[in-house]
Amino acid sequence: MSDARTTNAYWGRDGLERRILDALSAAGKDIGAVTIDDLAPADQFHSGGKGATQRLARLARLEPGARVLDVGGGLGGPARTLAVEFGCRVTVCDLTESYVRAGEALTARLGLADRVTHRVGDALALEPAAWDVVWTQNSGMNIADKERLYAGFARALRPGGTLAIQEPMAGPVQPPVFPLMWARDASASFLRTPDEMRAVVEAAGFRVESWDDVSAEVAGPRVSAPAHSIQRIVMGDGLEAIARSGERNREEKRIVMVQAVLKRR
Repeated sequence: MSDARTTNAYWGRDGLERRILDALSAAGKDIGAVTIDDLAPADQFHSGGKGATQRLARLARLEPGARVLDVGGGLGGPARTLAVEFGCRVTVCDLTESYVRAGEALTARLGLADRVTHRVGDALALEPAAWDVVWTQNSGMNIADKERLYAGFARALRPGGTLAIQEPMAGPVQPPVFPLMWARDASASFLRTPDEMRAVVEAAGFRVESWDDVSAEVAGPRVSAPAHSIQRIVMGDGLEAIARSGERNREEKRIVMVQAVLKRR
């Protein structure tokens, strides 16, 4: 099982929905008529933002009506995008309770509660199921037991189901420079190389259909991130150091970003 207390202590923030809405209002958005595009800077908490979500969805060839489990889906930005733009029905599973509460409120505000649901759940304790798609963006970096993680993804999918991932991985130059978005030091960061990750997912029962290094096009947070970005809202003044480390890790190839689509055998 994941360490829920540590996860919530690191990522959790009180009053997150109100902080997001206040930041959007200050940026000139009409929060009484907010759209998924208005929310995107504040609810897509992963490298590349909404554009990366759209790219992965196209890579996965998502179809209307697909039943999607978004593991580590946070505030639900990707889930709402998949529902509105690709016609999916999505359940968001995340261990950070304040994200689940805020995500649920934002989904209701957009009138999407019939297509997107939120629940507190552990990526390492998924129940056997028959989802059409398991989706995950930037959610496995704190998890050391990749074998258990991907075996759980396989159990959650129907035979022939799709696993769509976006994940930072260890580059050819090591070690990474800290702090990172997900870890202040090496004690909380567990990255493997792309070759090692492919071996893990294939051993879990998946066949690789697409495996793209998107490091050049899916950038992480910038020092100039606006006040209404979720990175700024959650990390506050700590974002500058994180962004500088991220730029160095990308430039020096210490961390690479992969989007991949796999099929359960």
